[in-house]
Amino acid sequence: MEQPPPTFQVNGAEIRKRRMEAGLGTSEAARRAGISRRYLNHLENGYRTRMRPQPYAGLRDALGLEADDNRLLVPTESPPEKR
Repeated sequence: MEQPPPTFQVNGAEIRKRRMEAGLGTSEAARRAGISRRYLNHLENGYRTRMRPQPYAGLRDALGLEADDNRLLVPTESPPEKR
């Protein structure tokens, strides 16, 4: 079974966008996600860019996103193809 990464690199602007689309304030979104309002603020403003798997899953759930929805993550670059 594949282990989840130790942290996820998240996109703060996307988190804010999804939170606002869900009609949630920072306090309510943080409460639903099981994280502090300050931590959510730091994520949205880019002061923090990484989340551990459990808080990330809580935030994703609080925003109504499916488990396989990666829109909150910073896109990873694919390694260049070998020739």
